[in-house]
Amino acid sequence: MANIVAIGNALVDREYRLTDTELHNTGLTKGNMTLASSADQQTLLDRLANMQLRPVKQASGGSAANSVYAAACLGSDTFYACRVGDDEAGQFYLADLNAAGVATSNQSIALGGTTGSCVVLVTPDGERTMQTHLGTSAEIGRDDIDFSQLSNAQWLYFEGYLAMSATMQPAIAALKDHARAHNIKIVVSFADPSVIKFAREGLDAMLAGGVAAVFCNVEEAQLYTGKHNQAQAAEALLAVAELAVVTAGAQDTITARRVPTSKHGNDDKKIASELINVPTALVNELINTNGAGDSFAGAFLHGLACGYDLTTCGKIASAVAGEVVQTFGARLTPEAYRHAMQRAFTETP
Repeated sequence: MANIVAIGNALVDREYRLTDTELHNTGLTKGNMTLASSADQQTLLDRLANMQLRPVKQASGGSAANSVYAAACLGSDTFYACRVGDDEAGQFYLADLNAAGVATSNQSIALGGTTGSCVVLVTPDGERTMQTHLGTSAEIGRDDIDFSQLSNAQWLYFEGYLAMSATMQPAIAALKDHARAHNIKIVVSFADPSVIKFAREGLDAMLAGGVAAVFCNVEEAQLYTGKHNQAQAAEALLAVAELAVVTAGAQDTITARRVPTSKHGNDDKKIASELINVPTALVNELINTNGAGDSFAGAFLHGLACGYDLTTCGKIASAVAGEVVQTFGARLTPEAYRHAMQRAFTETP
């Protein structure tokens, strides 16, 4: 049984390389994710075709799926709850996860539904811009989740995009109650600035009562907390999480954690914080940031599940993310994840 259970959207990614001018002509906001109807996504695909652009890669994706895929390739026992259509894309999606060692359930298959898809546009600076048609993922809810998979879990991982789903809100509440009753640690990834801009209420509900850890980048952390630098934002996130991991692209990752301290030698407690800086891995060529944050979170979570200290978790995560940004696509091969982890243990910063 899995020790990490993740829940999120199931999307098949189609990735394109294009110039900033071409991206501007699509009307999408650079660096953000935009939800779209099937018709709107087809309009975008037609526009890309008219620009003589073709996808350079098609692969299974989804934020939490990318994270749990990385954790599985590094050796964690994982399970992914999602919702796919009873179609060729859905079969491809689940088979891809299973091949990497990520367990899934037949409850994930929605008869008559269409598997979600994401158009990923990558500009020369490596930044990713996404337009997502959720398909049947938009209807993911409690009936799609096999609660029995939580029986041996240590970690329950939510992607922030679920904050945008009305059907997931009752399921999230039920899962959080179950997790707390069974001492399962809850982890939330903010996933994208659009979650904070357009689904703040849902994200607040996901974080309500506090969680074990949050993962986000510096833009997301600053948007959520209102703070103006990475360290302050990381510390401010300790109001909702015991551990906050804030990445900043090529800059150091800052990890903030709560540290209980005694006051005046008595039993009264107050919460202090500790900040740990983790350098990013050396990157020879930045090609694509799509999935880097997801893989970072998955690798860090694998380290936590193994009982590693936060510095080691950060080194593993940085090594993995450093490889992802040097390839096209949101994921590495299973062997590449393991090699990255080995380098994290053997290379001197």
